[in-house]
Amino acid sequence: MKTGTKNILLLAGVILLAVLPLLFVNAEFGGADGVAEEMIKTIQPSYEPWFSSLLKPPPETESMLFALQAAVGAGFIGYVIGLFRGKASKSKPQ
Repeated sequence: MKTGTKNILLLAGVILLAVLPLLFVNAEFGGADGVAEEMIKTIQPSYEPWFSSLLKPPPETESMLFALQAAVGAGFIGYVIGLFRGKASKSKPQ
């Protein structure tokens, strides 16, 4: 199989893995913070938080920032792996 065909199939697989869960899961994506807050209020209804956020971004912004954080982390890990692999290939005698 040619390299270009492999790349196209891999790209199609990644796109399907990203899109299919969004199409077939009919649930609202909620964070763990909201679930924890509900549980605390159930256990102790008189609980008052110590402080509240100064900025309350919309949920879309929070999701985007989380995805950006994951992308930066994955990019860093990929860079480090590539760096080590490149160093290892340079040190081998040809």
